[in-house]
Amino acid sequence: MKMRVNRKTAILLCLVLALSLVATGCAAKKDASEVDKAADTNVIKLGFLGATTGEVACYGRPAEKGMKMAIDELNAQGGILGKKVEGIYEDNKGDNAEIANIAQKYVTRDKVVAMVGDPCTGLTKVAAKIAQTNKIVLFSGGATGTGVVDLGDYIFRNTLVDKNAVPAVVNWMVNKQGWKNVAIITSMNNGYSTALTPVFQEALTANKAKIIAEDTINDGETDFSAQITKLKKVKPDVLVFTGYYKEAALIMKEAQKQGLDLKMIGGDGLYGEDLMKLGGTAVEQKVMYYAGFTSDGASAETAKFIQDYKALYNEEPDMFSAQYYDAVMILAQAMESTKSTDPSVFKGYLATLKDYPGVSGKTTIGADREPIKNPVCLLTVKDGNFRSLMELIPVTVK
Repeated sequence: MKMRVNRKTAILLCLVLALSLVATGCAAKKDASEVDKAADTNVIKLGFLGATTGEVACYGRPAEKGMKMAIDELNAQGGILGKKVEGIYEDNKGDNAEIANIAQKYVTRDKVVAMVGDPCTGLTKVAAKIAQTNKIVLFSGGATGTGVVDLGDYIFRNTLVDKNAVPAVVNWMVNKQGWKNVAIITSMNNGYSTALTPVFQEALTANKAKIIAEDTINDGETDFSAQITKLKKVKPDVLVFTGYYKEAALIMKEAQKQGLDLKMIGGDGLYGEDLMKLGGTAVEQKVMYYAGFTSDGASAETAKFIQDYKALYNEEPDMFSAQYYDAVMILAQAMESTKSTDPSVFKGYLATLKDYPGVSGKTTIGADREPIKNPVCLLTVKDGNFRSLMELIPVTVK
């Protein structure tokens, strides 16, 4: 009998000890969680949106560098509101599913106060829906297409938007260059291209230009002999191509092969090293695109940014590195000015931004919450590099 009592007692003691250990473990976990939470209050996290591998990595890689440079500078100056700034970097590979997963991770796991990016309009829209739903600011340093800020009052951008740039560029094309007979090629599986084409069509009509030919391709195609054969028959003054750099290069190579002297103009989707690598002499001083940034003829502030960027990365910055840098700095100014890291608070400052003197030009957020950037820069390929035509076209917003 005595033996049974001892056994029961021993079992009870073991149960008590086990429960005690569980409780202690839970308390320890809770304490650790509270410490982590407390530590997080001293860190402001910003999530990077961009591709560093894949088809559009030439946009994302410099963008990431610009963002990192801005964060390093902020931390060297004491951070934001005395708190350290931390960038969280994931590669979305230019894929809609990837960016959706990354944006969700930034919101739920990383607890970012804002996301910076994406350079591409379609990808930005995917992440913007998640940001808006979760009341997190998304500030794009690259998306130029329509319908981005329409997704909600937490969505912003500091880019030269197509609806402002295209009318200015078309006016230059038609009335200054005399290019009145225009052909247009659209990439039908590219949301950027299908959205940009109507903007060009409207501006061309407004300037009394004649659209003498229209054709379509798809991203990923490599044979454009049929399209160039058609263009040879109508001989346009200029070809408006609303797609990306890779297909642009191949179109121009085919034009060169068929002996067609062709000029091409488009949006900043034509920016990409592969334009020069694939196009070679076929694109040299024949392809032009508009952008909100150029390193040629820079202001004093921009010149310093270019110098510091070169020293850091041993390469010239582009519009994406400059715009991401500015996006981070604008977010910092918004938080400092409102003395808050709460997106629901500092988004109000972003909505009233006026004449922010960034390295990518002045930025004002208009009544429609769209950015107004000045001036429009026209660039071309010269000696194997992107160079400004030194044509700075003012933007007029009605």
